[in-house]
Amino acid sequence: MVGVNIGVDLGTTSVMVYEEGKGIVMSEASTLAYSTETKKILAIGSKAYNMIGRAPDSIKVVRPLKDGVVSDFTATRQLLGSFLQKICKNRVFKPNIVICVPSGITNLEKRTIMDLITSAGAAKACMIEEPLAAAIGAGVDTNDIRGRMVVDIGGGTTDIAVVTKGAISVSKSIKVAGNSFDRAIMRQIKRERDIVIGELTAEDIKKRIGFATLNNEEIGIAAKGKEFLTGMPVNFEVTSTEVFLAIRESLEQIVEAIRSVFEMTLPELTADIYDTGIIVTGESAKLRGIDKYFEKRLGVKTVIADDPKNCVIKGTGIVLKNPEKMVNYHFKSRNDMKFSGGIANGL
Repeated sequence: MVGVNIGVDLGTTSVMVYEEGKGIVMSEASTLAYSTETKKILAIGSKAYNMIGRAPDSIKVVRPLKDGVVSDFTATRQLLGSFLQKICKNRVFKPNIVICVPSGITNLEKRTIMDLITSAGAAKACMIEEPLAAAIGAGVDTNDIRGRMVVDIGGGTTDIAVVTKGAISVSKSIKVAGNSFDRAIMRQIKRERDIVIGELTAEDIKKRIGFATLNNEEIGIAAKGKEFLTGMPVNFEVTSTEVFLAIRESLEQIVEAIRSVFEMTLPELTADIYDTGIIVTGESAKLRGIDKYFEKRLGVKTVIADDPKNCVIKGTGIVLKNPEKMVNYHFKSRNDMKFSGGIANGL
């Protein structure tokens, strides 16, 4: 195909871009800030993300993707268009894009994303399910007939899939992931301490002392918030035990989703997974002890992929280099979509 080939991991919290021949060329927060009066875009990506909880009323900060799907079409198109412009600059030909999507989205949501990516500047686009891309990026042999289970825990969704022979046999996507952990920490601190904290503070606490299991040696760190009743600023200490108690319900929801996927999986593939184990990918795979938690609750060997945060985008890069791995997936232009009246092969 004419034009540069690009892979895009369009996530709830971040957008990552892989350019063929160069590797990962961009990793930015999927956040946008604009003036409420003029509607002019003031910041995109990490600069906008750092404005969360700090922007005045004249500036609105939005995350145009919610739980893995597009909630604000115009803002997402502007976000993607800006990123593509930075990468493609003044190239004559538009890029061809492989874009990752959650495994459980509807056909309407798929068509929306295809329309979005082509209107943002792609010549042709092709979609691949995130857990399949994550499996490829984690080193799963797509020619292997044995079943492998991948649990991709991102910001907005957790995608669970059984992969065999380069395709997904069964999958499930739930709207419980890293952002759910953050919100749970915010609720816990407000309920137990009458202290209100913001999203960025909750995320920082999770990253610094987040554990999926009770830690033998409790860890405490200083944090800042405001008193719920008076609204005055306050310094306080939060512990790893408090964080675990906050997020354990979300972790259990992920475990139940994994169990439901096992229930839908063929017996032979289930036996394969018992031998090969579960692979955990995604940013939230970095939560300390999450592999041990899954092993204890499910009785199946669990491993964290190398570089779990980048597995999905690395998978798109491998696909771009080896298109034969995508025999059931096809690039489509905007005209192809109009002519076909939909998206073939579930894409």
